[in-house]
Amino acid sequence: MLPTREQAEALLREAEHCNPGPWGDHSRVAARCAEKIARACPDLNPEKAYILGLLHDIGRKFGVRHLGHVSDGYTYMMSLGYDEAARICLTHSFHNQTLDDYIGKFDTTEEELSLIQNRLSAITMDDYDRLIQLCDSLADAGGIVSIEERMEDVRRRYGSYPPEKWNRNLELKRYFEEKTGKDIYLVVEKTNCCTI
Repeated sequence: MLPTREQAEALLREAEHCNPGPWGDHSRVAARCAEKIARACPDLNPEKAYILGLLHDIGRKFGVRHLGHVSDGYTYMMSLGYDEAARICLTHSFHNQTLDDYIGKFDTTEEELSLIQNRLSAITMDDYDRLIQLCDSLADAGGIVSIEERMEDVRRRYGSYPPEKWNRNLELKRYFEEKTGKDIYLVVEKTNCCTI
């Protein structure tokens, strides 16, 4: 189950009020990218893609946390009955469906970590999981960036970027380019797409 577009936008505004920061605009950019890519894929729902993109980082509502935002978002969305959004809160950070390539601090309790591991291992990734992972890698608070720019930014901030996750991002880009039949930067209307 999902909230409506308007409900999702209200949830994000409320979350930003609790914990202001660039993550809110990053979520909006990811949502717009997801909607555009889904519109170019006949088997994806653009409205659903937008809502999932908007809520993927909703766990940041509860403060500055790294891995903790994943469990916070999952638990919060489940408490509201939005299981599809909860799933995306969980899967968006784990391209290879393992905690091994997580970037950031492991700032969870044992219970939260167990929840993430158990739920993650039970999921079969679908195109919505993959789409939001891709859009998370295209979205900066200031707008759309190339995947390489985004990964370099994360590497600068955290000191590293696992090569497996780097490669998976590029695979996701190719995957959705095959689905849409277009360069993904053209689909999301990234300016200067040919200077990357």
